[in-house]
Amino acid sequence: MPSAAERTRTLVQSTCSGVLLVPGLEGTRPEHLMADERAVGPDGDVFLVLPADSPVVRAATHAQDDELSAVLEITDVAPVSVPQRIRGRAWISGWLTRLPGMAQPGRMMLRLEVGEASVDDLWGASTVEPEDFARAHADPLHAQETELLQHLHAVHGEHVQLLGGLLGERAAELAEGGAVPLALDRFGLRVRFRAARTGGVFDARFDFPEPVRDVVELRRAMHQLFEAAAH
Repeated sequence: MPSAAERTRTLVQSTCSGVLLVPGLEGTRPEHLMADERAVGPDGDVFLVLPADSPVVRAATHAQDDELSAVLEITDVAPVSVPQRIRGRAWISGWLTRLPGMAQPGRMMLRLEVGEASVDDLWGASTVEPEDFARAHADPLHAQETELLQHLHAVHGEHVQLLGGLLGERAAELAEGGAVPLALDRFGLRVRFRAARTGGVFDARFDFPEPVRDVVELRRAMHQLFEAAAH
């Protein structure tokens, strides 16, 4: 399974919505606390680009010599229609400083020096040490995950449904229910099934024979999964 640090890093580098929580800005509308861009530097610092007139930028400007504490809260929502769409959240807390001249005109870059991090997602809840966050890498499929899940759901929904046949005694219960591809990473595919009789939902994880490194290897791994389910 991906480590907590890797999962956190993946969420930070994804397109998931992220809001900056800054003392004194509690009443600010969420859209004014969102960065236009996010990136992670080689030392694990998170770089955020915001409009120059953003309340966060103003707070960082007024703080200047003082440390401005902040929390970056990221919410991961499934890119396909499924019950309980929030897949997880990550929190990066630390200190914000301005980096003048590092962004386009009308924009300001801020650096969030990471002090603490945590993640609560489909794998569970974990804390992440700053050093582990800095060393971790985002999942190699993270940039394509949305498109891949939507493609699986729209084009290969029948095959995804057949994966329920790999679940042993639960297979019969799932034969007529729904199945939606929920999450994808280099280690495998997670599917959310709906039981036809009770209407209840549960997740099942289908691991690849070995971790994949790119979309080409993913296609091969998915073909193997579908072949196994067909037999």
